[in-house]
Amino acid sequence: MPSPEEVTQILHNVAKGDSDAAAQLFPLVYDELRRLAGSYFTNERIDHTLQPTALVHEAFIRLVRTEDASWESRAHFYRVAALAMRRVLVNHARDRKRAKRGGGAVRVPLEGLSEEPTRDEDLVALDDALERLADLDERKVHVVQLRYFGGFTIEETATILGISPAQTKRDWTAARAFLLREISGDPS
Repeated sequence: MPSPEEVTQILHNVAKGDSDAAAQLFPLVYDELRRLAGSYFTNERIDHTLQPTALVHEAFIRLVRTEDASWESRAHFYRVAALAMRRVLVNHARDRKRAKRGGGAVRVPLEGLSEEPTRDEDLVALDDALERLADLDERKVHVVQLRYFGGFTIEETATILGISPAQTKRDWTAARAFLLREISGDPS
């Protein structure tokens, strides 16, 4: 197993467009990315059409194909990986929602039926609320991405972001309160 410095060097080589480095990187980060993806799916419905392995592969492809893949460290890479997973999941949810709703067709309400929001709609609402939170506090967005989409613990999140676990807990609590308020539409 290579040292963190060697992994960082491989990350720098990937950022420079070295396709051999990307091939070297995948087996080094796969288990951790798979663990992160799996943690997201633990509370997901069984019939979800996107599986953890597919999420890892799609996120990894996005990571190595990005124009600005300049990772400073392994921690930075995993922070960006959590964002990539968020993007894959939200895009998947938007696509499913669009297909479910007729792809732009006008929806005719059925009187007397209450329709509960789906997990996909919740994920889209969460993403929209995260965009609003990003305007106020980018670090809290990183905490949410790492904890919710990445499945990292408080301690792991603190290490990745270079802040204390206590600050991470405060950010996590404040971000959750903000997001719940934004998603519910309750201004109080």
